[in-house]
Amino acid sequence: MNKLVKIIIGAVGGVIILLAAGVWYASATVDPVQLTKLLSTSVKTATGRDLKISGPVSLSFFPGISVSAERLSLSNATWASKREMLTLNRIDLNIKMLPLLSKRIEVGSVKLAGLELHLQKNASGKVNWDMSPDSPNASGTSSEGADTSSVGDNLIYMDSVSVADAQIEYQDPFGSISNYQIKRLSLTESGDTSSISLNMQAQGQALELSGKAGSFSKLLKQSDTSSMQFPLDLNLAMNGKTLLIKGDVSKSPKAMPTINLTLSSKAFDWPSMSAATNQASQTSNGIKSDQVVRQATKPQSKYLFSSETIPFDALPQAKGKVVIDIAALGLPKRKPIENLQATLQLNGSEIDIPNLTFQMGKGSADVQMNLSGFDAANPIFVAKGVTKDFTLESLLARLDPSSKVSGGSMKLAFDIKTSGTSLHQMAGNSNGKIQWSINQAQMGTNFLNDAGDFVVTLLDSMNPMRKKTSETVLECAVAYLPISNGQINIANTVGAETDRLNVVLAGSINLKTEAVNLTIDPQEKSGLTTGIDLAGLVKMGGTLANPKAGINQAGVVNSAVSIGLGFLTGGASILAENARSMTSKGHPCREALHPWSDIYPGAE
Repeated sequence: MNKLVKIIIGAVGGVIILLAAGVWYASATVDPVQLTKLLSTSVKTATGRDLKISGPVSLSFFPGISVSAERLSLSNATWASKREMLTLNRIDLNIKMLPLLSKRIEVGSVKLAGLELHLQKNASGKVNWDMSPDSPNASGTSSEGADTSSVGDNLIYMDSVSVADAQIEYQDPFGSISNYQIKRLSLTESGDTSSISLNMQAQGQALELSGKAGSFSKLLKQSDTSSMQFPLDLNLAMNGKTLLIKGDVSKSPKAMPTINLTLSSKAFDWPSMSAATNQASQTSNGIKSDQVVRQATKPQSKYLFSSETIPFDALPQAKGKVVIDIAALGLPKRKPIENLQATLQLNGSEIDIPNLTFQMGKGSADVQMNLSGFDAANPIFVAKGVTKDFTLESLLARLDPSSKVSGGSMKLAFDIKTSGTSLHQMAGNSNGKIQWSINQAQMGTNFLNDAGDFVVTLLDSMNPMRKKTSETVLECAVAYLPISNGQINIANTVGAETDRLNVVLAGSINLKTEAVNLTIDPQEKSGLTTGIDLAGLVKMGGTLANPKAGINQAGVVNSAVSIGLGFLTGGASILAENARSMTSKGHPCREALHPWSDIYPGAE
C-alpha cells in the first residue's frame, strides 16, 4: 500500500505541479485560450504526453491566483492498454501571490473532482507513470528541464488538498486489475500539523482514515536536507472496527528513517481484498487499441508452495520498532484470534520479532521470527515456536463451524531456517525440524474427505475401508519431520493409532521438487481378519499438489507368499499371521515422538 500511495501521489502531483507552473508563467495574461495552449505545451515538453483540456478554463488574480479547468485528460504511455492515463472532471487551484516574488510557488488549495487514474505495468517491467518523454528530442531542452525541476523543487507547499469521487486502478503484467475508489479525501495543513480525513474502498473493502500527522509539505521538502520528526496519531476503521496508529517517524539527512509506532485495537479485522481483482479488458472506450503490449500469461504453478515472488524488496529499510497489541483480530471467513501481541524491531534490512504471542480459545502460541537481507537476492528467514492447550476440535471449528471433530488435544513445535524469494524456494531451502501430536479425537468422515488431496490420498492408502464408517476414533498421531536442505526423511517418525489400525509411515518428501515417496505400514488391531490388509500393498507417490497411490512391490511379494502358504496349509499360516500381528504390535506414536525440548528449548 505504501508503494501504491507514492505512485498515486507522484502521478497526480506531477500533473498539479505542471499545471501550477504553467499558471505561474501565465500570470501576466488572462487569455484562457493562450493559457490552455501554454499548459498543454509545458506538459508535452516535460513528459512527452498530451494534456487536453476540453472544458472551460478560468483564471483570476484576486485575492490570489486562481485557476479552474474542466474535462482534462493526460495521454497514456504508447504501449498501455488505455488511451488516457488520467482523466479529471474538474480541478481548482489557488496559488498564493507573495511567494511568487521569490520564485516559490505555494498552493493554497487543490480540489480534484472526478479523477480516473489508470496505472499499469507491462511484462517487460515498464510502468506508465514513468513520465520520461518517449521522443528523443524531448530531452534536448536541457535548460527548460532545469527550470521545470527548479519549479518542482519549490512547489512543495500546499495548505489543503481535496479529492472527491476518484477511481484508481492498477493493472499488473498478467492482466489482473486492482481497483480503488476514493469517495472523499481531505488533507489540511496548519503550521506543523496536517489533518487527514479519508473515505475509500480498496479492492471492495471499505476503510476510513482520520486523525492528525506532521506536515506533509515539510516531509517532502526537507526529509533529505534537514533533521525532522513526523508525528502520527491516526484512526484506521474497517467494518466498524478501529485500529489506533500512534508514534512518530524521524529522519536525518543521508540516514534511514527511525520508526516508532504502536498499533492497538480492541477488535480489528484483517482485510479481505482478493475477490475484487479481475481481468483487464483489451479495449478502451469500446475501441480495441492497436498499441496494447501483449500481456504476460500468469503461469499456473505446479507446486503446492507458490513459486510467485514475494516482494521483500518493497519492505521499508528503517530503524526503530513497531509494537502491536490487538485484543481480537478477525480473519477472513474465520473466527478471530485473541490477544495478539508482538514487537517488530527494525534494523535496516532486518526485521526481528523476538516475541509474538496469541491465543485461540484456550490454546496459546509463542513464536519468534527474523527476516534479514530482504534487500538482497536471497533473504534469510528464521522461525521457531511452540503451542500449548490447543485442541483439534476448537481449531477446526474456527476454520469450519460444521466440522465433525471432537476432542483432540494437540501440540506443535518448530525450528526452521530458510532462504529464498518465494514460498517454493523457501520450502526447498529449509532446514530444521517440526513436530506435532494429537491425542484422543473423534473425526467424522466428512472432515477427512475435506482435508485436501494429499491427506485424502494418504487416508485412503492407510485404510481403503474407511468410507464405510461414519466416524474414526483417533487415539493418537505424531509426526516428527526433520528437514535437511529441503529434504524430509521419515524413518518411522510418523505414526498414528486409531480404534482399528496402527499405522507407521516411512520414506521421504523432497520439498525442492515436492516429490512424495512414502510407504504406509498399517496393522489391524482386532486380529480377527486375515491379517492381510490391502493398505499394506500401497505406497504414496506423485507430488504434494498431485499425490498418487502406487503399488508397494515388496508388500505385494510378502503378502502373496503369506496368502499362498495360507491356502497350502488350509489356513494355518493365516492364523499364525494373525497371532504374530497381535503379539508384535508396537506403539507408533510413542516410538515416533521426540523430546519437545529438542525442537523448542524449554518446551515440556
